[in-house]
Amino acid sequence: MRLYSLLAAAKINLYLEIVGSRPDGFHELIMVMQSVSLCDRITVRSIGVDEIRVRCNHPLVPADETNLAYKAAALVSQRFPGVMAKLGGVEITIEKQIPVGAGLAGGSSNAAAVLVGLDLLWHLGLAQGKLQELGAELGSDVPFCVAGGTAIATGRGEQLDPIPGIDRLHLVIAKYESEFVSTPWAYQTYRAEYGDTYLPDAQGWQERQAQVRSGEMVKAVAQRNAIALGQQLHNDFEKAVLPAHPKTAHLRDTMANLGGLGTLMSGSGPSVFTLAESEAEAESLVATLKLALPDPDLGVWTAQFAPTGVRLDG
Repeated sequence: MRLYSLLAAAKINLYLEIVGSRPDGFHELIMVMQSVSLCDRITVRSIGVDEIRVRCNHPLVPADETNLAYKAAALVSQRFPGVMAKLGGVEITIEKQIPVGAGLAGGSSNAAAVLVGLDLLWHLGLAQGKLQELGAELGSDVPFCVAGGTAIATGRGEQLDPIPGIDRLHLVIAKYESEFVSTPWAYQTYRAEYGDTYLPDAQGWQERQAQVRSGEMVKAVAQRNAIALGQQLHNDFEKAVLPAHPKTAHLRDTMANLGGLGTLMSGSGPSVFTLAESEAEAESLVATLKLALPDPDLGVWTAQFAPTGVRLDG
């Protein structure tokens, strides 16, 4: 085939703890990550010239070499020299549904889809683990976005331990379209304010990992207890991001007061989600939220937990 169309799932963080500062300059993290059904569609198509082209329907997404999807294609072409000359270049078309700059790993999921799509398009025969290794060179969330589902993520987020998830739990996601949070800023701000609480070494990090793995959040996921899961949602970034973004803080407070199983900011924000037991409850929360915050700048989506990250469309 000369064309593959793939769906790239967004992700949310059900749990995010910043535990230390790594020698490589990154932060040591402990997270529980979850794919959701809100997806971008990525099409990779062979073209007759040795080029990488990117097209996107969203004006804020770059269509040049700064796009993570472009970087993914460039990385594959570098690792497998000659394949582009033999089989042709690639045009990558991104149809955005995941909000941009939202803490939902939209760019990372797009890059993951390009890795999977080029593996098929260029007949590389790569195992999922190899695709995840390539993804780790692009960004910390990319390896998770390749496989998706539910996973405990450690290191800078690239070390993954898949765990059985809660099937089809519903959620409402909301984000002010004009609100953006820089992830580097969020880390720098958190380090400046809370760096004195960091665990000092790898032994401390491993001990904390063990505590989380045997703790109430992972237990709630393993037991598929949606009510307990909602009670254990946690994101360290909220302490740094919400005071500097009062609009998002008000959104989070409003959503938390509407009901549902639990509310949290995802990643470094500024998207906020509320878990719901059913599709009907999610739709009811959407209607109530729009009445409470009737702002055309507020984007609202419903989704459900998804068992995969990247999958073929159709």
